[in-house]
Amino acid sequence: MTTVYPESTSIVTSAGGLMSLLDEQEKELQIHALLKIYEFIDQLWPEISDDVTKIEVMYEDRAFPERELAALVVSKVYYYLGEYDEALQFALASGTKFLQDKNSSFKETLVFKCIDTFIQQSSERYINYELEPMDERLSGVVEGIFQKCYANKEWRHVLGIAIEAHRLDLVEYILNTAKNDDLKPYVLELVLTVVLDIEFRNRLLRLLLSSFLVEAEPDYFSIGKCVVHLNDASVAAKLLMKLSSQNDDKNLLTAYQLAFDLEDSAPQEFLNSVIDLLPAPTSSNVEGESENTEVDESSPISRIHYILSGEQTVKYHREFLYSHNNTDMLILNKTKDSLESRNSIFHNAVTFANAFMNFGTSYDNFFRENLSWLSKANNWSKFTATAALGVIHRGYYNQAMNILRPYLPEEDAPSSSVYSEGGAYYAMGLINANHGRGVTEYLREQLKRSEDETVQYGLILGLGLTGMASRDESLYDAVKTVLFNDNAVAGSAAGISMGLIMLGSASSTAIDEMLQYAHETQHEKIIRGLSVGIALIVYGRQQEADGIIEQLNADSDPVLRYGGMFATALAYCGTGNSKIIRKLLHVSVSDVNDDVRRAAVCALGFICCKDPTVLISTVELLVDSYNPHVRYGSAIALGIACANSGSNAALELLARLVEDATDFVRQGAMIAQAMILTQHNEQLNTKVSGVRKHFEQVVSEKHEDALAKLGATLAQGIIDAGGRNVTIALQTATGSLRLSAIVGLTVFLQYWYWFPLTHFMSLSFSPTALIGLNQNLDAPKFNFVSNAKPKLFAYPPKIVQPAAKAVQKVETAVLSTTVKAKARAKRAEREKQAKETGDEMKVDKKPEEPEADSNAMEMDEEKSDEVTKSESTKKEEPKREALENFTRVVPAQLPYISFNVNGRYYPVRKFTGGVLMLIDRESDKAPNLIELNRDAPTPQANAESSEQEAPPPEDFEYPFDDDE
Repeated sequence: MTTVYPESTSIVTSAGGLMSLLDEQEKELQIHALLKIYEFIDQLWPEISDDVTKIEVMYEDRAFPERELAALVVSKVYYYLGEYDEALQFALASGTKFLQDKNSSFKETLVFKCIDTFIQQSSERYINYELEPMDERLSGVVEGIFQKCYANKEWRHVLGIAIEAHRLDLVEYILNTAKNDDLKPYVLELVLTVVLDIEFRNRLLRLLLSSFLVEAEPDYFSIGKCVVHLNDASVAAKLLMKLSSQNDDKNLLTAYQLAFDLEDSAPQEFLNSVIDLLPAPTSSNVEGESENTEVDESSPISRIHYILSGEQTVKYHREFLYSHNNTDMLILNKTKDSLESRNSIFHNAVTFANAFMNFGTSYDNFFRENLSWLSKANNWSKFTATAALGVIHRGYYNQAMNILRPYLPEEDAPSSSVYSEGGAYYAMGLINANHGRGVTEYLREQLKRSEDETVQYGLILGLGLTGMASRDESLYDAVKTVLFNDNAVAGSAAGISMGLIMLGSASSTAIDEMLQYAHETQHEKIIRGLSVGIALIVYGRQQEADGIIEQLNADSDPVLRYGGMFATALAYCGTGNSKIIRKLLHVSVSDVNDDVRRAAVCALGFICCKDPTVLISTVELLVDSYNPHVRYGSAIALGIACANSGSNAALELLARLVEDATDFVRQGAMIAQAMILTQHNEQLNTKVSGVRKHFEQVVSEKHEDALAKLGATLAQGIIDAGGRNVTIALQTATGSLRLSAIVGLTVFLQYWYWFPLTHFMSLSFSPTALIGLNQNLDAPKFNFVSNAKPKLFAYPPKIVQPAAKAVQKVETAVLSTTVKAKARAKRAEREKQAKETGDEMKVDKKPEEPEADSNAMEMDEEKSDEVTKSESTKKEEPKREALENFTRVVPAQLPYISFNVNGRYYPVRKFTGGVLMLIDRESDKAPNLIELNRDAPTPQANAESSEQEAPPPEDFEYPFDDDE
């Protein structure tokens, strides 16, 4: 029976009298006093709190008839005191009375406290089943909340609580009960961003996978996400075989699209496993001879093999970057002319800018046209310049050996320079990054033969790049052998390479070996390489990496603590975990080492890369820190988290840092500005032209610091990367983290200590094009619509070469006395002639008026016509434009893209960037295909066309000895 408490019309201003009534022996008086206290508890609680134990005693008296009321009064007192644990305990003791309280703030606070406690206790019991069972009263309150949500079909509220509470049974119940197609993708997003426990996350993914597979029309692209995070290559292979074997165009196209998505988001080890599990490509007889067979490239399985190898995607990316190259070489040439080429910092800076601007385009004419400048590179500058060819020719897997042959040793003869040879091996890794099946063995063999530390450095980095995430134990051991030689240069590369090979594996054996050697060696370079390598190994492992992270962060060696910051960043990358953010902020203001503090702030960028707004509010105060390393880290963090976003809030913070008094802070701020404004023009963000102009001013200013000029030059390369056709993409088209991009940025940040690592930035570049393919993997001609003004997403205008001014002849200065003398002489001559001829002398005739300049009038008319035309153009500017297949589509443009639902070609899924499979509604008709230069513009292949590159020189002639 529910007790109804009457409302009183009297006003109580003091609790003293009521509290004294509680000491009476009669129950009726005590109950009356308690009712009055409850009625005015919101005003009288400060007085009551002094003697709250009296009311607690009444609750503990089992003979007292209003125990629940006493518990409710005590609960409200503790609520006002801020003691929410005690408040919840007594609220639960009041039964359902606290849920009927008129104070909504009190009720809501305790309901939230109930849910938090439910989540905490449930998650603890998931880990340890031996804990005491949950209070039934608490679970009853939460269950009542769930029932209300079920009745109102508020499934997502319950799912969020269930996932945080590790209640797999609740998640399964809702997925099976609710008839809502949006719930599974929502749960998948929560699983990938919120759940930190790897074991529970895998169980949830298994549940989702089984739920997706039993649907009448499964969401194969969500299934693809599940299998990648589960690292279950067998399910992926079975799925691809099932879809490709059905005689249905849509299923076949779905299989191809799924293969493209897997290739875009999965690590190399996973892709290799899928390829090995698939049937071998079918073969066909040649000329009727059974023993002479060749691979049938038209079979679905063969095409899936080709897609998963990366060859198909890279082929079309090569074509796009080559044919749409919009690099403004005038910027690069002006920068080269402004910087002293004999300064290695400036030489390296221009090399990096050239590599970034021409990423993947194969356009290396800048080197060929500036051999005199290039010849001034020596030692490691030469290494860097040679390695730049790997960035420029990224993805030219089959041509890599031909491109780099001039710099590699012959069979019986050494190379002309160990620096160019080492750079060539590094370049080979950059060309084949994350797709090293065809070249890893070659590099491994060269490593066995090499004894020079410079060559070993290039080979080891190359092996790390080609073997990225392959988890190849034999390759790891080969690199480890070089590490144990304890050479500072080669050893530093070995540490990073070992991390690249075992990327994301969380291998305890590898971590223990690397950490042990880091404590044994005396070389700081090796320790730093190993600390970064350990960070790479725990990529994406979240809570599983907490042990090694705590060990690194507690180490007395600041270099290992530095690695601990990157281990934190990579383990929790993209999670936005508030607990981790607090830890990093604590280190950023408390550690005694500047490098560690800088790394801690940089790490925030990785943590918040999926939600930049969190980072912007977090670093708003850090940009004004007294410590320049913290300010630099803030700039880099903003660049990473807000890459390609054009965020005005981030740019406003960076605007303060580009004017900083410290040179390396200005350097970081300019790099971050370029990262944020890639593929932005003045229409998309009005700050673009000012930022670009500032880069140019810094480069050309003679008295500017060298480090600031380095930052400005790198920024020029980043903002125009890939011929203005690539962006820094930390997420794939399907929303997963892009492994290679995150790894690339992590290693790129080590340029602070070693410039050649700057080339790793290229791993974060991703072409932005709509590449539509039919079921034969050909690119048909078709149009789609961008529902935005064309100028909004147009290329930024190129710099115009100033026209050479014609040299005008300067009139000779004439003295006034000379003029008068000549005038008198002419007058006398005319008078003499007049007397002789008898003509009247016309000395007062006015000078003739000059005729109007007809050319000027015509120019004025043309100018006025142009103005009229431009005005009419402005008035008639289209609000949308039709685009063709193989067109640049920048990330900011994606929401404006639409397809003709009645057209011949229609996408198999929503376009989110990258390669898109197209359903052909008129498959019985021959397609009109785009003519592609399939044998893409390698330096040797395109020598015949004047519009393509000329063949490379045999080798660049360096005038310096290697020992210089």
